[in-house]
Amino acid sequence: MVTKPARMYTKISGPAYTRREFMGGVPYPKITTFIQGNQKKNFDVEMELIAKESCQIRHTALEAARVSVNRKLAELVGVENFFLQIRPYPHHVLREHKMATGAGADRISSGMSMAFGRPVGTAARVSANDIIMVARINMPQARTLKEILHKASFKLPTPCYIKITKPESAQI
Repeated sequence: MVTKPARMYTKISGPAYTRREFMGGVPYPKITTFIQGNQKKNFDVEMELIAKESCQIRHTALEAARVSVNRKLAELVGVENFFLQIRPYPHHVLREHKMATGAGADRISSGMSMAFGRPVGTAARVSANDIIMVARINMPQARTLKEILHKASFKLPTPCYIKITKPESAQI
């Protein structure tokens, strides 16, 4: 079966479905690394990617945004010269009632009323003004980081803005 488009899962409806011990066959999230780069170094600038609207972000979208930021930062400034953290974790299990599709499928299977569905993936529920990513870098590369975070926001299903701050631990 083909994966359905992500726009089908972006709206938050109903309570979160998170109790994995009661369900079988939940696929693991594709995103496994949430903290990357140098955690010990003090950086000059901290930028946060913040969601403007409430939504569900699928694990594949989180992974795509993480990979794009990490790849660009690693090639432009080096692995030891930045810090990246993904904040939301995809706890919510997405369900899908798989039906026959294609020509003539309506005669074969008309579906079920109020079908519960099988687990097909996971998503992180994000409220408005929640932090999605935190990145730290030194001042000369701050403009580069802002552009990279802006491009990563295109991979997420909600409009985002970037908040620039100075971390408490930085000495300028």
